[in-house]
This record gives sequence, structure tokens and C-alpha cells, in this order.
Amino acid sequence: MIEEFRGFYRFTLHYFKNKPKFVKNFINHYCLVKTGKNIPIFLRLSYLLISIVFLCVLLWSWVKCSDTKNEIPADIIQEQPLNSFGFFSDSLEHQTFSVSKNETLSDILIKHGVAAAEIINIVNNANDVLDVRKIVAGNFYHTFTNSDSLNTLAYFVYEKSPRQFVVFDLRDSINVYESEKEVVVRENQKSAVIDQSLYISLMNAEATPELAIKLSQIFAWQIDFYHLQKGDNFKVIYDELYVDDKFFAIGEIKAAHFNHHGKDFYAIPFTQDSVYQYFDETGNSLRKAFLKAPIEFGRISSRYSNSRLHPVLKVRRPHHGVDYAAPVGTPIRTTGDGVVADVGYNGGSGKFIKIRHNSVYTTMYLHLSRYAKGIKKGTTVQQGQVIGYVGSTGLSTGPHLDYRFYVNGSPVDPLKVEIPSAHPVKEELRAEYEVQRDSIMNLLNKVEVLASVKPV
Repeated sequence: MIEEFRGFYRFTLHYFKNKPKFVKNFINHYCLVKTGKNIPIFLRLSYLLISIVFLCVLLWSWVKCSDTKNEIPADIIQEQPLNSFGFFSDSLEHQTFSVSKNETLSDILIKHGVAAAEIINIVNNANDVLDVRKIVAGNFYHTFTNSDSLNTLAYFVYEKSPRQFVVFDLRDSINVYESEKEVVVRENQKSAVIDQSLYISLMNAEATPELAIKLSQIFAWQIDFYHLQKGDNFKVIYDELYVDDKFFAIGEIKAAHFNHHGKDFYAIPFTQDSVYQYFDETGNSLRKAFLKAPIEFGRISSRYSNSRLHPVLKVRRPHHGVDYAAPVGTPIRTTGDGVVADVGYNGGSGKFIKIRHNSVYTTMYLHLSRYAKGIKKGTTVQQGQVIGYVGSTGLSTGPHLDYRFYVNGSPVDPLKVEIPSAHPVKEELRAEYEVQRDSIMNLLNKVEVLASVKPV
């Protein structure tokens, strides 16, 4: 563009230089016609005006071309992607490390060239986002350094979990903030026939232990997972969550079916009273007033009996509870909402907790190793809350939980007691629920139950 204007300018100067008489005669003639006077100075002013106009045009063209050259096309800007932590790092050198045992944030930053005085400012800026004293050994952290001779640290990123991270922006002023990586949701389905346990069947089906926990929690009120029989089967449709294209966690259980002792149990998700919960095919809530068992995984080592040979005293006496054998420290859950009526140590029962759920139901948990934080007489607890941990205190031959259930003050067998249900689907929501139920059961019917095959 500039060369074209330069050529045009040279041509114009040449044209007027070689034909001054033409221009002079034209202007004189024009002036004589219009004014009746001959004004030779007008010719000189014309030359000056033309020169100024052309200089302005050339200057404008040069500025325009310069701006165009310096301007970065929008499509090029869009091609520079943000990294998984949400900032541009193409021009920075990225390295990944893991926190060593007993390593602190200060140790890490000093190792990467950050001055001690600056570390103090960094820690102060991070107080509202991260407790720097709780940097976890084994967690990953990332350094993004400038490509200069000093390898100056521009960004420092600490991963609190595979999803959550904290960014330390050290470029100009220190800026510390917390964020999360994008989560990709993928639907999956699993099915299996029980051969030994739910856990083993899911492992053979290449599922995660988390899925076993989720299923046991959903059907905790209907199925005693300590009494699964060979031939029981299940199928489940659920979401898997991925971060950085790696499996992160199990998402929502979208539908589940469990055949236990020849009886079908369905889990149909439905939102009622702004709560995402599960119902059976008739619209009754899967949630009951009490859980089937106070610990998630273990085995029954002794049942409810009116005459049992005591393993320590070697005499027959009533055992009005169910013993669950489990390792010391296994979490114990309260099976229902209530208030801690008593907590302490009582001879053969060892450390115990007594919970009053209402005027009818009471439960007790014996032989604990310790109590959960905050558990004391008068404490309000919610169903599924951890209240203590398995131990072997009192008259005991090994670590286990003695779980006892009382109705109107009298002991009953926890495995046989009829437990009341929670609220069913409301009548005004029944039609909406039935549409969702039919759709979900149709999807479940399409899932083929596969025999549990041990991986090679």
C-alpha cells in the first residue's frame, strides 16, 4: 500500500514539473474568467496545498499499515488454549512434582528459588484459601517458570485433590486463589451375579469399590449385605466423573435393581421437597427410620439369642444383640436419628453408647475402642453419623461391635424387627413419579445380568 502511494506521488510531481505552463495557463484562465485578474501567486499556493495533501495521505497510510502489522489476528489469539488450571502457560516451562514426607510449603518454594522474604508474603496471602500447614505428602504440585536465565517462578499450583487446586500467581503482585478442574460426566452400567460378596463381584466386573459403597448405602434399609446369597444379582446405571481424562469418582446412581433371596428391589431416583432420594417401584421411600446395620462392611460373628455360651465366662446366658466382627477402628454409624442418652464404660460392655431415637426405639453400641469427636450425653445425632469406632473393651475375645435394639424398653432381634418407612411419594407428585419410574425401569430391563467372572 505504501509503495503504491509513493509511486502515485512521484508520478504527480513529475506530471506537474513537466507541464508547468499547462497548469499556469489553466489557473490564469480560470482566474481571469472568474475575477478578471491574473494572479500568478495562486499557482505557488496550489503547489503547496497539493504537497500538504499528499504528505497527509502518505502519513495516514503509513500509520494504518503499522497498526495492521502489529495487530494479532483474533483467530491466533483464540488458538492459545488455557491450561487445565485456567491460565495461559504456553510460554512457560511446566514441571510436576509430589510433596515429600514432612515437606512444607516454604521448603518447596525455597527449592524453586523463591526468596524467604517473599515466602512470608505468599503465606500471608494464602491464609484465606489454604492452611499451608496442612500440605499433604504425596499430593502433586506444579511449577510454571519463565524462560529466562533465572527461571523465575511465575505460577505455583498445589493440588488439594484430583479436582481442587490452589493457584499462586507470583508474576506481579501475589494473588492466591482456589479453583476446580472441569469434570466430565460419562454414563456407565454394571451388572453381576453374586458369587462371594458384592465387593468381589464388582471388582470382577471391573468396577470401583466406591460403587459397592454407594449401592450398599442406597439399599441399606432393604438388604442385609452381610447375608447376601450366592446367586443374588444386581444391575446399576450410574455416572462416572473424569478429571483430566482420568477417573475421579462415582457420580449419581441413576437406577439400580437388586435381586436378593429371590425378591426384587428397585432404586428409582426422584426429587421430592428439593431432596434427591430413592423410592421403590410402588413409590415408597427406600429410606427407613433405621439402617439395617451399624457398620458398612464386616461379618456377623454372633446372633441374637436367649441362651448363648459366653466366649469369656463359658456359661450360657442371653445375648440380646448382634455381634459384627471388624478391625479395631472401623467406624460405627448410628442407625437412626436421635439423642445420646448415655455414654461411658460399663463392666462387661466396655465403652458403650446408648441412643434414644424416640419414645419407642432405643439402640446401644458396645465394646467400642473410642468415641467419635463431640459424642457426649445429650448430643443430637443423625442417621449414618459416625459415633464411635470398633474395639474390644469389656468382656471380649476380639474386636467387634455388639449392636442392640430396644422397642419400648425390651430387647428385640435387630435383624428381624419391622422397621417403619420414611415418607412415600406425595399424591400430587405421583403422576410425575410414575412417568420417571416407567422410563427408568425400561432402561434397567435392557441391562443384561452378567455372571461374575474372575479377571485373569
